Amino acid sequence: MPKLVHHLLLQSAAAHPERTALILRDKSITYRALGESAARFAAQINALGLGRAERVAIYAEKRFESVAAMWGANMAGGVFVPVNPVLKAEQVGHILRDCAVRILVTTANRLGGLKETLAACPDLKAVVVLDGEGDAGGAPVLRWPGEGAAAAFEAPRVIDGDMAAILYTSGSTGKPKGVVLSHRNIVAGAFSVAEYLELTVEDRLLSVMPHSFDYGLNQLTTTFLKGASAVLLDHLFPRDVMKAVAEHRCTGLAAVPALWIQISELEWPASVREHLRYYTNTGGAMPRETLARLRAHWPDAKPYLMYGLTEAFRSTYLPPSEADRRPDSIGKAIPNAEILVVRPDGSLCDANEPGELVHRGVHVSLGYWNDGEKTAERFKPAPGQDPGLVITELAVWSGDSVRRDEEGFIYFIGRKDEMIKTTGYRVSPTEVEEVLYATGLIGEAAAFGVKHPRLGEAVVVVATAAPGSALSAEALKAECAKRLPAYMVPQHVDIVEGPLPRNPNGKFDRKVLSAERAGLFE
Repeated sequence: MPKLVHHLLLQSAAAHPERTALILRDKSITYRALGESAARFAAQINALGLGRAERVAIYAEKRFESVAAMWGANMAGGVFVPVNPVLKAEQVGHILRDCAVRILVTTANRLGGLKETLAACPDLKAVVVLDGEGDAGGAPVLRWPGEGAAAAFEAPRVIDGDMAAILYTSGSTGKPKGVVLSHRNIVAGAFSVAEYLELTVEDRLLSVMPHSFDYGLNQLTTTFLKGASAVLLDHLFPRDVMKAVAEHRCTGLAAVPALWIQISELEWPASVREHLRYYTNTGGAMPRETLARLRAHWPDAKPYLMYGLTEAFRSTYLPPSEADRRPDSIGKAIPNAEILVVRPDGSLCDANEPGELVHRGVHVSLGYWNDGEKTAERFKPAPGQDPGLVITELAVWSGDSVRRDEEGFIYFIGRKDEMIKTTGYRVSPTEVEEVLYATGLIGEAAAFGVKHPRLGEAVVVVATAAPGSALSAEALKAECAKRLPAYMVPQHVDIVEGPLPRNPNGKFDRKVLSAERAGLFE
């Protein structure tokens, strides 16, 4: 059984050497070839003097080499840091400096925009360019290793509790934070998700989400665990997703709600029903209307509604058999995890009592890189431990408000830092958005709070009209007044041309929308 992340690839390369591992447009690469490419890169960075647990950042669009670089970094005893390719030079520089990246893997075009940034990264030892040459402002620049056998090298000893990767959160509240994942975290996550999705060697997953996103990375690890295939896609438009699913006969599709809304509005070819086996949602609640449209498109495909934290990867999933009964639920704990709903004092909440979601188990990460204060805020002793235990088990305290019903199914209420505090009430933006989607009048919508002199915060909504229709702010507010208590009715509605702004992980960026309207009620 694989213990380390790179074992996932090596295991399938040994068992299924000629099976397709990755597909990119009209090209593919076998497990044997991908494993050899990763090994050549591992030998290259070992020769550069990469030390045990030193960081290797990958800043590139999805391509075979960028995946090989992640796995090769682990083969060499290093830690890979996938950098979201939509980030700009300033954000990339913060990540490189924050975790003292020693080797950067990127493309010639991206390197051209990083020259000044890299000059301010004193820990950088070398840059490996995937498709040519360039100037790194002082650090040596090397080409990606070509074909041929990997040079022999001796990698440092690594165990499953050691660091394997650092994933940087999107940083909607300040600078991005690096979540440190061990080999054990990542491999356990692959086993858990592959189990409940019932993945097999015959599956073909569409890799839409960035590999810097926890679930985007997990799509690779579950693929390699099962010897399945992944189709790499850096999409520009929702139609790119539809085209890739149909063209490559994908069996699995994963996305965040903002993308699902757009995908659901497309006219999908009937042929997709022949091969799409399941689809998964993460990164926020999927509106009921969106789920209903998707189920109409693909009546035989299984929907998996999920909830996760980068700090503990994936926490819950709703079995497809429950989607009709409780489409608003995020389900129950994934395999090999325990999910608790607790009061501020750590005691367990009663059924339907709001509380904080706490995740304990093997998926709990190693904390935030070089940030003891924030780590102490989120990683705290697990509730209910026996006082006889001398070594304290740490759990992730999510900061998210949820409730658990009488049957143990969990329902998301809101994130602490996004809850709107108005006239003494705490309002969940998700709850407001659900009502907005239920009107059938909108395409996309985001609710958030804006400072108000009398209310504390006012509920504000930014929305787009449903495709092919017109919409006024007054009409939408009137519908909200019919469906919501007075304190939840938006004080202000903006109807805009879409799409709404998103953060680097594809979620609606309420922080940006709120900041743009900060003086609305002054």
